[in-house]
Amino acid sequence: MSSLHPPSVPREWRMAARRALRAVLVDLNGTLHIEDAAVPGAQEALKRLRGTSVMVRFVTNTTKESKRDLLERLKKLEFDISEDEIFTSLTAARNLVEQKQVRPLLLVDDRALPDFKGIQTSDPNAVVIGLAPEHFHYQTLNQAFRLLLDGAPLIAIHKARYYKRKDGLALGPGPFVTALEYATDTKATVVGKPEKTFFLEALRGTGCEPEEAVMIGDDCRDDVGGAQDVGMLGILVKTGKYRAADEEKVSPPPYLTCESFPHAVDHILQHLL
Repeated sequence: MSSLHPPSVPREWRMAARRALRAVLVDLNGTLHIEDAAVPGAQEALKRLRGTSVMVRFVTNTTKESKRDLLERLKKLEFDISEDEIFTSLTAARNLVEQKQVRPLLLVDDRALPDFKGIQTSDPNAVVIGLAPEHFHYQTLNQAFRLLLDGAPLIAIHKARYYKRKDGLALGPGPFVTALEYATDTKATVVGKPEKTFFLEALRGTGCEPEEAVMIGDDCRDDVGGAQDVGMLGILVKTGKYRAADEEKVSPPPYLTCESFPHAVDHILQHLL
């Protein structure tokens, strides 16, 4: 069953739901698919959404693979998605590295390295950290620690606490970023969801304002909370990393909490268009 936001939500928030919807941002892992398995009915629901006048963009914090590998995975699952519709936190991190003109120590999964092709990494003077389980050991983290003590900036691709794998929930990069922040008394620059700049960059090129967009995702803080902070409506789905009562962890609460992506699309088609 879907649950709409309670009547206690401010009137202006409810009014926002009646603005003309022009864009839908969709999270990937946990919302459309979980690793190599599609969420049941998600491909068909995406086709129905594409049959409307809204623009669809896909936003992800994944740092486990390059955008090209991610696209291949989605195509194998029979999702009709093109590369220019995907905005990743890896893209945002690369943009910041180029802007700062630094040489990063890349604590990312080896499969994500193609997204940093051409970036100088010898003699690093910055630390970029994403989800990299095989690199999160003492020696590498200590190297990062020493760089930060010497004044290197810390760039976190995102700070998710955990994520969903086929075998259950698993630690995200957030705990490791926080450990480095704590040890060095510094603060990371976070580039992925839930940062406002991430959502605004993802909308750039659509010509849409945040008030004309909806975000669908399984993370109450990073997907829904972040999107609502910039003025979008947030729809929380009970797939992926969702846990009971997650919708109570953000304020204002999600515009809508529903079972899965197909249910979210149903609501959009019936109530927001």
